[in-house]
Amino acid sequence: MQQIDGPLNGLKVLDFSTLLPGPYASMLLADMGADVLRIESPSRPDMLRGLPPMVGGRETGQEQVSAAHASINRNKQSLALDLKSEHAGEIVRRLLTEYDVVLEQFRPGVMDRLGLGYSALRKAREDLIYCSITGYGQSGPMKDRAGHDINYLALSGLASYSGRVGSGPALAGTQLADIAGGSHHAVMGILAAVYQREKTGKGSHVDISMTDCAFALNAISGANALAGAGEPQLEGELLNGGSYYDYYRTADDRYLSVGSLEPQFAEQLFRGIGHPEWAERVLQADQQHALKRDIGEVIASRPLEHWLRVFEDCDACVEPVLGFLEAAQSPLMQEREMLCEAELPNGDTLQQVNTPLAFGAAKPRRHRAGTALGIDTRELLRSLGYAGEEIEALRNEGVIR
Repeated sequence: MQQIDGPLNGLKVLDFSTLLPGPYASMLLADMGADVLRIESPSRPDMLRGLPPMVGGRETGQEQVSAAHASINRNKQSLALDLKSEHAGEIVRRLLTEYDVVLEQFRPGVMDRLGLGYSALRKAREDLIYCSITGYGQSGPMKDRAGHDINYLALSGLASYSGRVGSGPALAGTQLADIAGGSHHAVMGILAAVYQREKTGKGSHVDISMTDCAFALNAISGANALAGAGEPQLEGELLNGGSYYDYYRTADDRYLSVGSLEPQFAEQLFRGIGHPEWAERVLQADQQHALKRDIGEVIASRPLEHWLRVFEDCDACVEPVLGFLEAAQSPLMQEREMLCEAELPNGDTLQQVNTPLAFGAAKPRRHRAGTALGIDTRELLRSLGYAGEEIEALRNEGVIR
């Protein structure tokens, strides 16, 4: 597989994870040039593979793939391997002669029981970097408990002040604990461990708890609460609806985002909506809800297009709320090269969200879409020294696919 020319060329990652947090993390690594090999079960494939819509292959009779899987697992190879087989450990140990990072997302103890935990694998590679993503960490009273993004946000405190007084906590449009918590912190942890290894020659076990990471996102309100300001409240903080920093409905049922907090931006906002005198109310704490109501009534009197003209050349931190497809086609995302193409197994191309990271040159615009389960198995085993008859025997035993 042709590698992306990125800053992580030479970093080789074995990814044992499924669904979103781990695969999104390894996608980020692959987009930056790392060589990522997914180790997948031949009998219990990643549930993301079946998430509609399915794309590609309909005209050619080839197997279709999930659009989400094709994106989140792009630029990776796939080895279908039954980890419960007695042969799995030997195959993984052979892979560790080349691959120096392991990423896994099982509950604590699962990889140990398979003989593939950090303690076991570091005997095969002393400088191994081993990253574990879990809901509640490798230790503590909840380490064996099941959870999802919504639970991690609930236990982190973030959900308690994200939403509206009238309706309570609100779900975000994406999985914040999974991605901002698990995926991004896993990448940071792995790269920090790589840097440490460069200095010391030693590997490490990176313990990523998505709940820990979500808790750490309580950056401002959490700091204030610990300093004695009390519990953050729904619509009670500066940036969660407790001030005029908010979304406002227009006459045509669209929305404007208003982030005009600083005095120079507030001045532009109130001049734009025709009430420059309201700027005096900004610092009056008892005026915030009334001020929001008054701003809302003015913005609701005109359609979005009117406000776009008013604030087009005005530095007021006022922008429209775009739908995803609107955002994708906007001049901003086009100029920033935030769309790319990925080649499907049948040769067709699929448009995807591109990496947000650029390193001096243009971003990669062409990727290999997430592949069929085990498509690289035979080639990889041959590269590890397995003979054809050995590979066939492993396939017949159900060890590989």
